[in-house]
Amino acid sequence: MRSKLDIAKNWLPRYTGMPLDRFGTHILLTNFSTYVHKFADQFGCDIYGEDRPMQAATNSAGLTMVNFGIGSANAATIMDLLVALPPKGVLFLGKCGGLKTSTEIGHFILPIAAIRGEGTSNDYFPPEVPALPSFKLHKFVSEKLLERSLEYRTGVVYTTNRRLWEHDTVFREWLQTKMTAIAIDMETATLFVVGHHNEIARGALLLISDRPLTPEEVKTSASDDAVTREYVDLHLQIGIDAMTQIGERGEQIKHFSY
Repeated sequence: MRSKLDIAKNWLPRYTGMPLDRFGTHILLTNFSTYVHKFADQFGCDIYGEDRPMQAATNSAGLTMVNFGIGSANAATIMDLLVALPPKGVLFLGKCGGLKTSTEIGHFILPIAAIRGEGTSNDYFPPEVPALPSFKLHKFVSEKLLERSLEYRTGVVYTTNRRLWEHDTVFREWLQTKMTAIAIDMETATLFVVGHHNEIARGALLLISDRPLTPEEVKTSASDDAVTREYVDLHLQIGIDAMTQIGERGEQIKHFSY
């Protein structure tokens, strides 16, 4: 246990309950156990880690889905632990809050970058280093969106450590007047930066689940349940199709230093 790789190889199975040899070459990440259960039901595969911090499942094509939990610290943890494999590509299927009038609930966001408002990523690179996805990976995702003629947006996502901020009028005004972000979440910037640090190809497809700058559209249990019923199956399927196609084509998504 002297190196990062030694620790990651021990801890990834410890956190997920899944042996290293059960992980696939391409990874889907999520914050919600619902996604993992839907994935496992679709492919008839076992779910590991029901009694662990993270749950994981792998289908016969070598695609793995992991629920790593909520927040930037967990996002950094999973991207560090994945060096144990390492994967050929990672796609995050997350939910976000729309910050612009052009973003509606049910729309998809394919972020071109993320603003590092969470602080966790500062442990990996100084603030001047941008949080960017692997654009070749995003190309495959955008193709799947276009094949379905789906409404989606590109833009910059603001990533924050704060889960409960919707009541804070100062922060809300700052988001509206000072930031140019199209959406807000808690993981994307961290995933991009730690992925870059670990030389892992990464991307994110975000689903707008609420519009938190409008008091009537702040997320509630009832509204989130409605979003899950109406949009999550589609969200998951786009991720599955994109990552499966990358695997079938044998496409290499190279890591480049900025």
